[in-house]
Amino acid sequence: MPVAVVTDSTAYLPSELHDAHDLTVVPLTVVINGDEGLEGCEVSPAEVARALGQRRVAVSTSRPAPGQFVAAYRKLLDAGADGVVSVHLSAQLSGTYDAAKLAAAEVGPAVEVVDSGTTGMGLGFAALAASEAAHRGASPAEVRNTATRHASQVSTLFYVDTLEFLRRGGRIGAAEALLGTALSVKPILHVVEGGIVVRDKVRTAGRALARLVDLAVEASGLGEVDIAVHHLAAADRAAALADAVTMRLGDRLRDCYIAEIGAVVAAHVGPGLAGVVVHRRE
Repeated sequence: MPVAVVTDSTAYLPSELHDAHDLTVVPLTVVINGDEGLEGCEVSPAEVARALGQRRVAVSTSRPAPGQFVAAYRKLLDAGADGVVSVHLSAQLSGTYDAAKLAAAEVGPAVEVVDSGTTGMGLGFAALAASEAAHRGASPAEVRNTATRHASQVSTLFYVDTLEFLRRGGRIGAAEALLGTALSVKPILHVVEGGIVVRDKVRTAGRALARLVDLAVEASGLGEVDIAVHHLAAADRAAALADAVTMRLGDRLRDCYIAEIGAVVAAHVGPGLAGVVVHRRE
């Protein structure tokens, strides 16, 4: 049996990709006013978006328990997998990677854990590449290296209407969050070395989206790329963004996906998010 690949629910794979690849997904948890629910199973991004728009409603997230990973790993190994490669969102953004490492230490050397250094389809592209390598018969080390390499070939750029939710969750510093309120500046953010930092600043939402297209094209380099466009309760904005990037990249664009982010990232960014993940092909 090939190496089994595990990821977490923040990969936000479009359904057609999830169904076509043999991936095990371990969900994170969202807590709304004390009520817990598993992302993708029990709580939706729409519920989170509604909760964030209400006063005196507390929304938070938590990593999977190490026991959830232990159960997933042992199930795959008991089913005959030669090994398990577990690929997860940035350790700077969540304790998920640490939980997976604790579980791997308990299960044994057959499990290897990868910090993708990003989230969303930045993580998704790495997990998909690992799955494809596994199905070609690659060894656990080769599958791990494939995931790490493809994670390094993605650029994750995004715009949010407000930085307040990122500030509340500790995902961005207070000084950077202040940019979102000063003089109506609209920051464009990106993921660098696992953390979220401001990439650019513009004056209006319209200009922010146009700049997002420019930055996505710039990040694409000169070769072939795949693109994923993420949004939260902003499907029209995402479609327009995908069309603009597609037009600019022309025949260098291989695959383009549009996927709404899930409840966990929704809890930290708030409604209005639009993002582009660029995956540079080898």
